[in-house]
Amino acid sequence: MTHKVKCTIAYDGTHYSGWQIQPNHLTIQEVLEKYLSQILQEKIKVIGSGRTDAGVHALGQIAHFTTSKDFDPKKLTASLNRLLPPDIRIQTLEVTSPSFHARFSAKQKTYFYHLYLNPILPPFKRNYALHVHQTLDINLLKKAAQEFIGRHDFTSFANHAHEGAAANKPIKNLYRLDIIEEEGGLRLEFEGDGFLYKMVRNIVGTLIEIASGKRDLTDIPTIFAAKNRQLSGKAAPPHGLFLIKVDYS
Repeated sequence: MTHKVKCTIAYDGTHYSGWQIQPNHLTIQEVLEKYLSQILQEKIKVIGSGRTDAGVHALGQIAHFTTSKDFDPKKLTASLNRLLPPDIRIQTLEVTSPSFHARFSAKQKTYFYHLYLNPILPPFKRNYALHVHQTLDINLLKKAAQEFIGRHDFTSFANHAHEGAAANKPIKNLYRLDIIEEEGGLRLEFEGDGFLYKMVRNIVGTLIEIASGKRDLTDIPTIFAAKNRQLSGKAAPPHGLFLIKVDYS
């Protein structure tokens, strides 16, 4: 009998070249498949809800795999976490419906991006927040964020805009983009029905340019209409980005 297993995974992406397996680079998917295959004694292929880039972190990445072996979810979770490096952890494993697909069944995702605004960046935050050196107009940042909420064609905010999902399904619904104050800086909370390649990082970069006075708030509708990545801001670096959760209901 074949079992389909849903995994909830947390990881620090600092030392990995992203989620997806690629030649000559260490990735999250590669490490998970290695140890699952070792424990279950069969070749395991892990499918994630989406690809996180090199340096991007996750608190609630979802993945699935199938296995012909019978197993106890709690024991398998414990065995995996004993073998996995300390910057990757399995939060839960559960047998799920054969129709479940980590990527295609997803209805909504939540990402956080952290900005650190104080002059001196604490060493322990260097891998988890973007240190912004210029002064930001927080009220202007919040106004600009509102312009992205709703259903839009996000082609101008997607890298490789003519490939994959960006070419086939560029229209996404961003349910909220909240600017939350936190110690030393801000947290940008993105929640939507889907995200294009580097879409969050490109939006963050554009917002920083607006809030620092390098770009006008009124540029946003023009950028959307142009469907041209060259018109939006420089992508914010990956280390401030966290995949928080994936919803399937």
